[in-house]
Amino acid sequence: MPVATADSPWYHHLWPWIIIAVLSTSVTLTLIMVTIAVRNPDNLVTDNYYEAGKGINRSLDRELLAQDLGARATVRLDELNGEVDLRLHGRSQPDTLEFNLISPTQPEKDRKVTLRRSEAEPGRYVGTLVDIVEGRRFVELLGQQDGQTWRLFEEEQVSKDHPLELGDEPLQGVQKP
Repeated sequence: MPVATADSPWYHHLWPWIIIAVLSTSVTLTLIMVTIAVRNPDNLVTDNYYEAGKGINRSLDRELLAQDLGARATVRLDELNGEVDLRLHGRSQPDTLEFNLISPTQPEKDRKVTLRRSEAEPGRYVGTLVDIVEGRRFVELLGQQDGQTWRLFEEEQVSKDHPLELGDEPLQGVQKP
């Protein structure tokens, strides 16, 4: 390779090519980052804060109703057959319950199970999960009493060997009127 001199054209010098390489790399990486951002939007942020605030108030009303009814539940997840076995205690015994396992960051890992009351054992509800769920989850249990919906909601570490206890923690930041 011939040595570049002051009289030789620019493309024979090394430094212009280094500058072009740095600029080309930064433009290419910027386009890649924009493509990733457009194809994978952030779904954890809400655009409508007013509606989210109203939803929080509705949730607190449902949680207060569950507290007034003395609702507590123990949940066991059987990973072999996917059975959800729930024991409900309190003054509410609806025919069905909605049991939700909500992932804090990955909505595709959310699971919803309808639990039906056992005729043989009072307070026992049974349903089936289609796959194994483990890790940190928000656990939500919804039931009906006299036309009103009550809710138990807690953050739990879900594992196969550990039963979940719902309704055992006091409601945070709630003051009864």
